[in-house]
Order: sequence, then C-alpha cells, then structure tokens
Amino acid sequence: MSTVRASHILLMYKGSDRSTATRSKEEAQQQIQGLLTQVQGGADFASLAKQHSDCPSKARGGDLGSFGRGQMVKAFEDTTFALPVGGVSGVVETQFGYHIIQRTG
Repeated sequence: MSTVRASHILLMYKGSDRSTATRSKEEAQQQIQGLLTQVQGGADFASLAKQHSDCPSKARGGDLGSFGRGQMVKAFEDTTFALPVGGVSGVVETQFGYHIIQRTG
C-alpha cells in the first residue's frame, strides 16, 4: 500500500513546534486523554476535531487527505500505516504536540 488517508486531532502546547498554544505540556496531555476517552466511547471524531484540534485541518473535521511514506513525521506515519481503515490510535506524541489519529482510507 502506497498511501493512506487519515484525520487527526492535535493539541499543541507551549514550546511544541509551530505552537501558538498557551497550555502546558501536562495540560495538553490531560486534555488529549479526555478526548481519546470520548472517541473510544463513540463520540464523533470529526466533531471533536472541529471543536478542539489546534491544526488548520480542524475546519475539515481533522481530515489530512491522503499521504504516502515520508510525508509526515515518523511517529505519525508509522502509527497511521499500522492502523486498520476506520481504526483510531492511542495518543501519539510528535514535536508538534499530542495527536489522536483516525485512519479513514
């Protein structure tokens, strides 16, 4: 498989790459865990992304479109490629903050 499609929720924190967030790393971690619990409980991923994500993709419900290997940071890419279509990751940390990833294709 050469490409995957995914959506994500990103919570940045003060000091993460490209961040304008004022929350601490600890606050971001607590908030992302709460969002993960909601997703696992059946909450709508796109709605949560629109409400909470710090990524511009939030306007599209977190949709990042399709991407291949080498286009995303390694931890994000490895997690996405390992998920089944429709699967949702646990919390993934990158230099940009904390992500929850949903593989959509």
